[in-house]
Amino acid sequence: MENRRQNDYSPPEGGLDSFDPQISALAAEQKHARSETLGLIASASPTHPAVVAAEGGPFAAVTAEGYPGKRFHSGAQTVDKLENLAIERAKAAFSAAHANVQPLSGSSANLAVMFSLLKPGDTILSMSLDAGGHLTHGSKASVTSRYFRVVHYGVDEEGWLDYNALARLAEEHRPRLIICGASSYPREIQFDRIRQIADSIGALLLADISHISGLVAAGIHQSPIEFADVTTTSTYKQLRGPRGGLILLGQRGYESPPIGGKPLIERIDRSVFPQFQGTPSFSSMAAKAVAFRYINSPDGHEWINNIHRIGAIIAEEMRGLGYSLMTGGTDTHMIVVDFRTSPSLDGARAEQTLEQAGVLVNRNTVPNDPRPANKTSGIRIGANELALHNPSNEAVGLLVKVIDQLLAASGTAAEADARSQVARCVHSIKRHYPLTGF
Repeated sequence: MENRRQNDYSPPEGGLDSFDPQISALAAEQKHARSETLGLIASASPTHPAVVAAEGGPFAAVTAEGYPGKRFHSGAQTVDKLENLAIERAKAAFSAAHANVQPLSGSSANLAVMFSLLKPGDTILSMSLDAGGHLTHGSKASVTSRYFRVVHYGVDEEGWLDYNALARLAEEHRPRLIICGASSYPREIQFDRIRQIADSIGALLLADISHISGLVAAGIHQSPIEFADVTTTSTYKQLRGPRGGLILLGQRGYESPPIGGKPLIERIDRSVFPQFQGTPSFSSMAAKAVAFRYINSPDGHEWINNIHRIGAIIAEEMRGLGYSLMTGGTDTHMIVVDFRTSPSLDGARAEQTLEQAGVLVNRNTVPNDPRPANKTSGIRIGANELALHNPSNEAVGLLVKVIDQLLAASGTAAEADARSQVARCVHSIKRHYPLTGF
């Protein structure tokens, strides 16, 4: 009887609570914590329930290295169908010519692409971390900086991406690869303009859309698929999918001349497997396929449109209250608040103060930040989770106002009362605007 339960993947009698009460208790604790808080972290979104169901299914037990039809294990007929379906859904969602759905994270997708396109010592031109770039784009903290020569471009005094400076750096340093895309840049990136810069010096172009992939899929943000040689994204930030990565090629990348005698597609696929990864996570792949279906659906596009609407409201309200915002606002889902001129607030203190009231944001560096990375002079706010509640414009405005009152009261006798007001506002949003898509 026990063997039959194991072989048909039935859950243990009594469920997780009976089999492993410690993990069950932690899961319950996390569920309760999320029910009491409102996530405004720009790099996260609540996972779709169907994604959770897919990731917890029987595909977790499958070991099969390689690609569909070319596995190094037997018994892969079903996962071949699964991978092909995930590929077709990814291509449909982003109008791509090719997709690799195996990367275990957005970071591993970036590494696989860079090592497939470059040789050690080649030059990369990418956005600096404090201007809004990502660790894997050549930060000193990343392995990429040890293998490649990295030159960074940045933003102007108001926080806008400086395309003219980017072009000058490209001409001066002649990079083999230009990377565009950011983790905390709130404005639409002109991928077509960066393509022109890359073409002027014969460079390859990698677009990392991990933070804006939903906006791209919904047509709100310009897509890099037709301009970049390769596009990467994580699958959880704005797709409501599992932890994982995705590599996409448009017609340009699909038809590009061979590099080192090998087509670009072959170089990238071989870089993912066998160079960087072994067996892919087929449970994650199933969950990705669900996420791609969702983001390409009317419900998915409605969520993304609400993200865009709410992000704009938050930015407008905060600007009206006197906050300094990088670039003065947002075109996306994220707002970067700059506390450099504040005598009492820094990013860490603002983050902790809001968390105590049930609002989750994250500290964030700003360009030329005078404070260390563990403190920072800014916070980053995102609208992904709030948009799933689909609150009215008035409710969003009220949330921003009570957040402002709490930040103003931080460290004073009025903080406790202001914290209670924020907590009540969070509770009101959760009660009157229950999460959609659950």
